Amino acid sequence: MPHEIVAGDLLDQPTEAIVNAWNRNLIPWWLLVPHGVSGAIRKRAGTAPFRELAKRGVLPLGGAVVTGAGRLPHRAIVHVAGLGLLWTTSEFAVREGVRNALRRATERGFASIAFPRLGAGVGGANPERVESWMTEEFAAADYSGRILLVRYEPLKSANQPRTSRRRSGNS
Repeated sequence: MPHEIVAGDLLDQPTEAIVNAWNRNLIPWWLLVPHGVSGAIRKRAGTAPFRELAKRGVLPLGGAVVTGAGRLPHRAIVHVAGLGLLWTTSEFAVREGVRNALRRATERGFASIAFPRLGAGVGGANPERVESWMTEEFAAADYSGRILLVRYEPLKSANQPRTSRRRSGNS
């Protein structure tokens, strides 16, 4: 499936759903101090998506569940269990997470979905390697909607646009 690679903030993408790189839900969300994407979601969306996520129980590595988006302008958040027990990620977790997030998006009929580079932050994986694994999974997917892969880029000045776009090749 073709996809686009963009630079900007995941939470500002004009998509129906966004993906949150999460842990396996072994530790209650309220005991954690979320960082990266999860921290930004909690700050802007509120705690409702995490309260809903907590009701799902322990997730398998690479598993994905859908919650509401709280105060965000999206229809939903797809939480992917991309972090293992030692808060690290693996190729398996990234690939399985992408597959399962796209399955959930298909099941829910989302016309568009935006991904961060799963596991490239707190998970400690090499961002370029993660991006390669993810784009391979996008190419193999049956998902018919629009896929964005967002490379986080903080806003540097008030006059600079928050998002720049680059279409991928045949990926």
